[in-house]
Amino acid sequence: MSAALPQPVFAVRQPKIITTLKTYSWRLFSDDLVAGITVAMVAMPLSLAIAIASGAGPATGLVTAIIGGFLISALGGSRVQIGGPTGAFIVVVFGVIATHGYDGLVLATLMAGVILLVAGYFRLGRLIAFVPEAVVNGFTIGIAIVIATSQLADALGLSLTHAPADFLEKLPILWDARASFNWQALLVAALTIAIIVGLRKLSPRIPGSIIAVTLCSALAVQMGWPVDTLASRFGALPDTLPLPALPQISLDRMIELLPSALIIAFLAGVESLLSAMVADRMIAGSHRPNAELLAQGFANIGSSLFGGLPATGAIARTATNVRAGGKTPVAGIVHALVILVVMMTMAPLAGYLAMPALAGLLILTAWNMSEPHRWPAYASARTRDRVLLVVTLALTVLVDLTVAIGVGVALGLAIRMRDRKVPPSEWTPPER
Repeated sequence: MSAALPQPVFAVRQPKIITTLKTYSWRLFSDDLVAGITVAMVAMPLSLAIAIASGAGPATGLVTAIIGGFLISALGGSRVQIGGPTGAFIVVVFGVIATHGYDGLVLATLMAGVILLVAGYFRLGRLIAFVPEAVVNGFTIGIAIVIATSQLADALGLSLTHAPADFLEKLPILWDARASFNWQALLVAALTIAIIVGLRKLSPRIPGSIIAVTLCSALAVQMGWPVDTLASRFGALPDTLPLPALPQISLDRMIELLPSALIIAFLAGVESLLSAMVADRMIAGSHRPNAELLAQGFANIGSSLFGGLPATGAIARTATNVRAGGKTPVAGIVHALVILVVMMTMAPLAGYLAMPALAGLLILTAWNMSEPHRWPAYASARTRDRVLLVVTLALTVLVDLTVAIGVGVALGLAIRMRDRKVPPSEWTPPER
């Protein structure tokens, strides 16, 4: 009996792919192949748009989807989790790049990966139950507001001399640029949103984002409308992955970037575990939270070595995977490999993608992140939950995501300590 005791300890960190491959079949591979290709079509334009909104080059989004997505699926604790860059990181990544440069972001992502490895090793995956749901809802809605605001310039075709990261500083600059409004850009953005929503209602399994962005970009090019494209703003996309390399590491630099690394690790852990919980409900399964944290750690280390962005489990792409018939982590691996193949063979064509179309995609993503169908429930929640949500939301938009998370979590834990009870879980996993 005693010899069998170590097995559960190992099992809680064991990648789900090891379990699923024991009974794998050609039928399962067929399902995973179709789902992986479908998710890749959704992930590619979204990865490009997230990278651009984060203040990075568009290619970094694809690198993150390939490296991070592969490692999250290969090493994660969920059967159907899809990983890559997500909208939740846009605010913090933009801030880190603006303050510390892109090399600072790479080092912060590497440090976050190590923090997640430590968290997974010490089996801290269950601690998500102690993060108040109102705090997560608050900073998620706040992030959605900041994302949508950041895309207004491209969606309206405004010409800006500079785009500050601060929300309050950005609004007057957008207003001052109103004379450069471009109705063709707005039309492209609006059509993109309309097509995605329409296709989603027609059939959720159709990869509406790639269809909408491609069609609307082709319309803009064919009509000769004066809208920016990926190529006109950023130049040609690379058709190969960069070589892995370590960032410059020093003790002073690590101390300087530690708060950013902690926030990246926190977001990656919370977002991935939320996504895994949503997937569990969809497939009536059970994920391994500590294996998931370890996978996030390896994914962020891997992404940073290739110069990519922070990576985590993506709720929308994971749900797309389930709806498309994905059964095992192989679907996520296929998704990463398909993006790599497309990057190597079709990079020049991606240069024609219109910036307003990508802006429309991100505005819709921000709307879905905020989960408007749950607003009435938030309004009727307990007073303390409403206060936590509003405080976290306001701090996220008006001050800083680091401050918002720190204050929100501290207030939430203080309230629980005052009540002298810690319920096992208050989570209602999001549906976005």
